[in-house]
Amino acid sequence: MTDEYKGFKRKIMLRFLITAFIATGVVLLFYFLVWYERVGDWIISVLQYFGMTKHEAFEFYHVSLRQNKSVFFAIAIILIFMILLRYLFVWIVRYFDHINGGIDKLLIDDNQPLHLLPEMEPMEKKLNTVKQTLWQRKQDSLLAEQRKNEIVMYLAHDIRTPLTSVIGYLNLLEEDPEMPIEQRAKYVHITLDKACRLEKMINEFFEITRYNSGQITLSKSNIDLYYMLVQLTDELSPSFAVRGNSIELSMEEDFTIYADADKIARVFSNILRNAAAYSYPQTPIAISAQKTDKHITVFFQNKGKTIPENDKRQLFDKFYRSDKARGSDKGGTGLGLAIAREIVLLHGGQIHVISKNDTVIFAVRLPATD
Repeated sequence: MTDEYKGFKRKIMLRFLITAFIATGVVLLFYFLVWYERVGDWIISVLQYFGMTKHEAFEFYHVSLRQNKSVFFAIAIILIFMILLRYLFVWIVRYFDHINGGIDKLLIDDNQPLHLLPEMEPMEKKLNTVKQTLWQRKQDSLLAEQRKNEIVMYLAHDIRTPLTSVIGYLNLLEEDPEMPIEQRAKYVHITLDKACRLEKMINEFFEITRYNSGQITLSKSNIDLYYMLVQLTDELSPSFAVRGNSIELSMEEDFTIYADADKIARVFSNILRNAAAYSYPQTPIAISAQKTDKHITVFFQNKGKTIPENDKRQLFDKFYRSDKARGSDKGGTGLGLAIAREIVLLHGGQIHVISKNDTVIFAVRLPATD
C-alpha cells in the first residue's frame, strides 16, 4: 500500500515538473523570438497589410511595442503560466472529485466496493477498507444488540423457572400450616434447592457480564498443572460417580502454566462438569496434555453423543445448551462454557472442541511461562 501511494505521489510530482518545463520552454521561446526581433518583421508586415507604410509600421512597432518589450514579456509570461496552471488545476481537481465521490459512497448503506481512477488505486483500497470496516462494525453492532436481547430473554426465562417453583412451594407451605413435618421438610428442601440454583444462575450471569465489560483482573503465577488437576478430580468425584464415570489422568507431572489459579481451575471444573453431564454412563473421562516452547494444551476427552457442526459453533455462546431437552431446572445454566472461554481468552489462550465418532475433546491452550 505504501509503495503504491508513493508511486501516485511521484506521478503528481512528475506532472508538475512537466508543466513547469513546458511553461519555461514557451517563455524562453517567446523571449528569444522577441530578443532577436524575429517577430518584429512579422508585426511590421501585418501593419503594412492594414494600410500603413513601412516607415509608419516600423515607427509604431518601435514606439508602441519594442520600447514596452518588458511589459509585454511579463504579460506573456503571466498568460502562459495561467493557462498551464489552469490545465494542471483541472487535472488535480479531477482527483479530488473522485475522492469526494468515494467519500459520499461511504455513506451508502451497502457492502459494494467503490471505484476510483486506476492511478488512485492506493486511495481506492483505503476507502474500501474504511467502508468494509464501517459495514462490519454496523453488522457487529446489530449482532450485539440481537445477542443482548437474546440474553435478556434467556435470563428472564431461566430465572422464572426456579423462581416459579420457589413461589409455588412457599404458597403450599403457607396454605397448609398443618402439613405433616415430613412433607413440610421435603418442600422446604426443594424450595432451598431451587433458591440456591437461582442464586447460582444470577451469580454466573453477573460474572459473564463482568468478563464482557473487562472488569476482571488476573492474578497470575506459575501453577503446577498436574497437582491442580488431581485436586479438581478429587473434588468432582461425587459428580462422576453419579453415572459411573471415572477420570484417567495421563500427563507429565512437571508441567507448569502461567495463569490465575482460581480462574483456570474454574475453566477446568466447568469442562469436567460438562463432560460428566454429557458422557455415556460407565465411561472414562481422559485428561492429557502436550507442551510446546511457550504453551501447554490440555485435552479433556470423553465418550458421548457426537456434537453436530452447527452446535459446535454455538457451544461457547451464552445460555446455549447442546441438549435442548435439558431444561433450566435440571440442566446447566448455559453459561459454564461461555465463562470458560472468556477466562481462557483473558489469559491469551484458546479453547475449542473436537467431536466425532461419539468422542468429544475439549482443548485448552494456555501460556506455559511468563
